[in-house]
Amino acid sequence: MSQKTTSPVSQASPPPSGRILLVEDDETFRSLMADILDEAGHQVVEAADGVAALRRLQAESFDLVLSDLKMPRMGGIELFQACRRAPAAPPFVLITAFGTVEEAVAAMKDGVSDFLTKPLKDPASLRALVARLVAERQRQRPMLPLDQQEIAGLPPLAILFAGQAMAEVRRLAGEVASTETTVLIDGESGTGKELLARYLHLTSPRQAGPYVAVNCAAIPDTLLESELFGHERGAFTGATSSRQGRFELASGGTILLDEIGEMPLPMQAKLLRVLQEHSFQRVGGNRELRANVRVLAATNRDLAKESAAGRFRDDLFYRLHVFPLTLPPLRDRRDALDALVHFFLERHTRAMGKPALTISPQALKALRAYPWPGNIRELQNVLERAAILARGEVTVEQLPPLLQPGPGPAREGAGGILKEAEQAMILAALKATDGNRRLAAERLGISRRTLQYRLKDYGLGEEG
Repeated sequence: MSQKTTSPVSQASPPPSGRILLVEDDETFRSLMADILDEAGHQVVEAADGVAALRRLQAESFDLVLSDLKMPRMGGIELFQACRRAPAAPPFVLITAFGTVEEAVAAMKDGVSDFLTKPLKDPASLRALVARLVAERQRQRPMLPLDQQEIAGLPPLAILFAGQAMAEVRRLAGEVASTETTVLIDGESGTGKELLARYLHLTSPRQAGPYVAVNCAAIPDTLLESELFGHERGAFTGATSSRQGRFELASGGTILLDEIGEMPLPMQAKLLRVLQEHSFQRVGGNRELRANVRVLAATNRDLAKESAAGRFRDDLFYRLHVFPLTLPPLRDRRDALDALVHFFLERHTRAMGKPALTISPQALKALRAYPWPGNIRELQNVLERAAILARGEVTVEQLPPLLQPGPGPAREGAGGILKEAEQAMILAALKATDGNRRLAAERLGISRRTLQYRLKDYGLGEEG
């Protein structure tokens, strides 16, 4: 059997890159280590002490923690002990001065992976140690229990709740999940409202029951009542047999009424009765059926404003607004962006059967600079496109034109040059599709609703 001859260079695989949390109170030494790791291709997140590091660990996923032993507020040993209690905790390396090596060696008996001494005499030893531990971590990740990676289709909780802006949402969700209370989840389109609803169901006493999601905006007004409550045979033309509605199908579990702000006023009155009396009738029937369901609702509209404008019933709003949870937009979760980027790239490449991808610093910078009007859904779409086009590394060239930096001053936030560029791209997409907003949204990699919001924000046309 003949073998293809290749050069040693082509045979060598590049060292694995990972997300590293570097915890060190000495800013000069921390900067030196960060530069070494950054040059080796790792994504480095820095923290000045254990308390700040613990907050990052609770909100984000890392492949490795490098922590100083002695720090104010919380030292390395205390951080390790707090970190190890989390599911799928990353490997932990202590950084110690020569006088405290014995403490670091003792900590290895409790599960610390290794230790480094400072001052760092050999950058190569740091690179080798990190490469080895990151590679081990990435080999072990597929063998973690399923409930620690993805629960019934949910992303890992460190991804679902990534970013400091999500810390309070996670706390409140944990408090309300075990109750029967109606929860109203609001936030812009694409922020993950349905995922949060599924999380509430899966962490509730009803987790063994069905979870039924209904998109109120996707069902014609004339069919919505039948869809929710079912109908009896002969209730209307075409009703040749009785049919269960979504409330019956969700019995014993949870129902999510997504896009509830789109529900017509007559249906709002009927839903209010269900929430108050926990019973309903099928269309064309007179038998009372028990609504043994927990109701969650989601909306990207401001229901308080909709209520004040007469487009949403006051009494239903107050009934739904018992326990509101507001999901922040992606632009307010900038500290989570790197973690989300790496998670989605890994997910897309795995689904496509492609080798793992890295991302260039320039591409990552472009993603960080963009305001993400379509939120996490838009980010997912952009990275899926990039994963298809990339070969080994995602570069700026694989990003949509809207995200590619242009000549002139640097883009800042959602204003200035970036805002002008976004307007120009939207107008170009509309022109290319002869004004078809659905096709223009697909061309831009955002939802049609997001496109409509941007058009309204920029005064480029009314929603339609």
